[in-house]
Amino acid sequence: QVQLVESGGGLVQAGGSLRLSCAASGSIRAINDMAWYRSIFGKKRDLVALFTSGDSPNYADSVKGRFTISRDNAKNTMYLQMNSLKPEDTAIYYCKMNVDSSWSLKSDYWGQGTQVTVSS
Repeated sequence: QVQLVESGGGLVQAGGSLRLSCAASGSIRAINDMAWYRSIFGKKRDLVALFTSGDSPNYADSVKGRFTISRDNAKNTMYLQMNSLKPEDTAIYYCKMNVDSSWSLKSDYWGQGTQVTVSS
């Protein structure tokens, strides 16, 4: 099995920064795509940033220039650096990885979600 554990959420004032982490563990052979999503007020999860293996990262228009996705392959970990945060960034943030494991190929796994609250 593969597990993703998120950390780094919290409460921050508008204009501030937070860094989210997502660490994968288990019988991992390769990590393909990595992505961050967010859910605002319990609505569907919207894509925030995507890191496709071999390609440059892609971002939602609403976060371009403010958020940066990165990965540490040696640690099976990805990050989301969030700068210049706005109240409308308040959401539960979820990480997702597409993984080749001992059990399956190209399976999606989700983190548990971490709350980010930006006060005005």
